[in-house]
Amino acid sequence: MRLISTVESTFNAELKRIQNRDMFVDEAITQIVREIVENVATGGDRALFGYTEKFDGVLLDSQTVKVTEGDIEEAIRSIDDADLEILKLAAQRIEAFHKKQTMISWIDSDEEGIELGQIIRPLNRVGIYAPGGRASYPSTVLMAAIPAGVAGVSEIILVTPSDKGTLNPLVLAAARLAGIDTIFKVGGAQAVAALAYGTESIPRVDKIVGPGNVYVAAAKKMVYGQVGIDMIAGPSEIVVISDGTASPVIVAADLLSQAEHDEMACALLLTPVRSFAERVVSEVISQIPALERESIASKAITEYGAAIVTRDMEEAIDIANIFSPEHLELMVENPRELLDRIKNAGAVFLGYSSPEAVGDYMAGPNHILPTGGTARFSSPLGVYDFMKRTSVISFSEKSLMRYGHKIARFAALEGLDAHRKSITVRFP
Repeated sequence: MRLISTVESTFNAELKRIQNRDMFVDEAITQIVREIVENVATGGDRALFGYTEKFDGVLLDSQTVKVTEGDIEEAIRSIDDADLEILKLAAQRIEAFHKKQTMISWIDSDEEGIELGQIIRPLNRVGIYAPGGRASYPSTVLMAAIPAGVAGVSEIILVTPSDKGTLNPLVLAAARLAGIDTIFKVGGAQAVAALAYGTESIPRVDKIVGPGNVYVAAAKKMVYGQVGIDMIAGPSEIVVISDGTASPVIVAADLLSQAEHDEMACALLLTPVRSFAERVVSEVISQIPALERESIASKAITEYGAAIVTRDMEEAIDIANIFSPEHLELMVENPRELLDRIKNAGAVFLGYSSPEAVGDYMAGPNHILPTGGTARFSSPLGVYDFMKRTSVISFSEKSLMRYGHKIARFAALEGLDAHRKSITVRFP
């Protein structure tokens, strides 16, 4: 893990290198994904099952691709009661938070007889992608599906790759708790294509949400326009701002909590206290060997980890806003004093007792967050992602007479004669 200072001439280039680590998808990957998407779009189940056998080593057909109720019940019975209660508690907290995000339809009218408003409706069918195989995340299933249920989506479908035909029991239990209607044992770019275009076994959806690997991300980007998507999720990232009052042991542990996700994950410390930065670097190095995912965390920390010594706290905040991280921890004495100055972050964690992991599992806000600097213009997944708005416009004859000549003139200014005539034809 590097220790660098903002006064060094190479600092800006290094920060940009870290932020742009996932900007470009290898052209070879793009070509592979394009071929998969096109073949599934035209070949349906045949292509979907062929790619599942090729990439996952699992032979499926129209009967075995779908998880049965018996499979789900058996999975739930296999889970320790205490673990199941943890899933239930997390689901309850996630649902309670997202219920505060609901929107309502509205129509306003004025004395001129004009009525304007919008109708809020849920999407009809949504597809959720969840990573599977050996890296299964029931928390992501809860985070993706529960907001859709709160929004009132009619049908929620889950696709997730299996490990030799078997799905993680915790994922199946999370799907049941989250109200998912149907589960299919497919993953990768082929599953995204199936959701986008539909096959004989998998119905076409209106929107696809949920994180995946680089192939899944490329497929989501490719099918956007045929369906909606939530975001193009990149490698995980965490930025910790500290005034030097936090425990170096805790800060190091929090940085590593994201580094273990992916070899391209990013973990940065921003602090004006050099001696504190040095202690954190030392702690990170000492804690890595004890991790089960040591090799992944070590690669991420080596390539994309840094303790950055700033001139002061103001510069630390400025850099965080430029970086626009997925996760931002304010490990300072008075975190709420800084909160108003944080402009760009997927999620902000306040104080020493709010590690990023509480947001991943139990807090309630969504952990599907914008990455790669997109927090400048994007938001966490929420109920609003599963709803659409329709404008409502009603003019009375009186109000049209009042504004009609101006509307007709506006159309003429744009050279759209038929637009103009559609107004003037209504005049006496």
